[in-house]
Amino acid sequence: MATMSTTIAVKTKRVKKEFTVYNEMAMRQNNFVLEYSRTSMSALSGAAAGILGLTGLYGFIFFFIMAFVLSFLLLLKAGSNWSKYFPSRKMLFLSGQFGGLFTYVLFWTFLYGMVHVY
Repeated sequence: MATMSTTIAVKTKRVKKEFTVYNEMAMRQNNFVLEYSRTSMSALSGAAAGILGLTGLYGFIFFFIMAFVLSFLLLLKAGSNWSKYFPSRKMLFLSGQFGGLFTYVLFWTFLYGMVHVY
């Protein structure tokens, strides 16, 4: 089985302080790691919401709280030099949020049905 590698630096060099050159392969790898962690968080938090029996608006609030917690943890892991790994901080907080919502709802409704309905 392949193992998940950590993020790698994307900045390669500065040219006359006018613009920054980014490594495309490193950016792809970092986006892959970010999407993988968001999908995993969505599945796990959806399972937790289903088992806890959250319904309606409370379930969606739980998703956004868990998404914010994951974004905060990713920002902590990147540290003060987050710009080495991502072009903008916005990418850490918003990239893949709503794609993960579908995974969340899938696991949330499935486990809610398995635990509380049947």
